[in-house]
Amino acid sequence: MIIALYACNSDKKSETTEVTSNDSTKMDYAYKATYSSDFEMGNPKYAEAVLKLWKDWDNGDLSPSKDMFADSVEIYPRDGSRMVGPRDSIVAGAQQFRNSFTKVESVVHAFFPTRAKDKDEDWVCIWGTEYSTDKAGKIDSVNLQEIWRFNKQGKINLMAQHGQATKPPM
Repeated sequence: MIIALYACNSDKKSETTEVTSNDSTKMDYAYKATYSSDFEMGNPKYAEAVLKLWKDWDNGDLSPSKDMFADSVEIYPRDGSRMVGPRDSIVAGAQQFRNSFTKVESVVHAFFPTRAKDKDEDWVCIWGTEYSTDKAGKIDSVNLQEIWRFNKQGKINLMAQHGQATKPPM
């Protein structure tokens, strides 16, 4: 029976990616990345920009961060929607949403700038927890993971956010 199973599976070929790590060890990954598997550490000034933007969000005023965005921006919020348009419209929409809260406090767990070498693209990945209070006084919290892409001019042109509700603080 084991031989039969082995024989059935032996013809299957999985798409794998063979990568040589920094220490010259060959890695054979079970899947081939559809976007990229060739990343290196990126420019720390991009992480600084995303952290500043998070702080402006907490402070309730996105206007200081407006110029960090490219002329055209694509945003994928955690609710599964998609916002695409000119910077001014996207920032105004985000500000309107932020104005629905009386207080927002973020805790950053990790962040790192990264660069997809084969795509020539800069990204920042950030993980954190956001605690928010709406105008009715309801406190909520969400664990967030976000990726931010920067264009060749060093402006944000894409953000994708994933979130999971968590127990609000007592």
